[in-house]
Amino acid sequence: MGRVAAYDEIADWYEQEFLARQAGEDPLGIRGAVRQLLGVGRGVCLEVGCGTGVYAQQLRELGWTPLGVDLSAGMLRHAKGRLPVARADAEQLPIRDGTVPAAITVMVHTDMPDYPAVLHEVSRVLAPGGVLVHIGVHPCFCGGFADRADRDAVVIRPGYLDVAFTYESWTDQGIRDKVGAMHFPLPELLHGFLDAGLVLERFTEGGAPTPHMFAVRARKPAG
Repeated sequence: MGRVAAYDEIADWYEQEFLARQAGEDPLGIRGAVRQLLGVGRGVCLEVGCGTGVYAQQLRELGWTPLGVDLSAGMLRHAKGRLPVARADAEQLPIRDGTVPAAITVMVHTDMPDYPAVLHEVSRVLAPGGVLVHIGVHPCFCGGFADRADRDAVVIRPGYLDVAFTYESWTDQGIRDKVGAMHFPLPELLHGFLDAGLVLERFTEGGAPTPHMFAVRARKPAG
């Protein structure tokens, strides 16, 4: 696979600086969402877009066996010491149909221009009754249209309704200005789960005072 992933150029910065700023904290409630929506289980939990693998230990603590897939060789260089990994496109997972009991995506759907196709692919590899937990930036309050410079208020400008890719960002300390991000309005995002044949079960939000994270638990029908 010769294609260079956007995160290859910032992998070291992501691991050594971006993640270091959040060490020991859970400001967006991501780890809480993993506990709440995925919970305790057994068997393989596939992390699609695993990045540097920072959630692998939590998956183990919940009883799961983590397995990571990511397109970025740079990110996987950091991840391989944390969990078994494979370099692959999320739209072409190297996994047989109906074999994975659980999967998660954590803060990656904006990195995937065709996230609905990724959801179809995850649905393909999930075992009947298997669970997908999606944790991502909140589509209503995060994006190129949202100015979060004021911690107590979010300024929403035109753009929320557009399915669009942008580098526009209110800060130079984050990800979007470096690799860009795809935005899906909330209905478009949720329709992706339904169109993939998944059943929506639970939701949660995280971050304060205005939610920064939106998470979904969906299940592949058993029959």
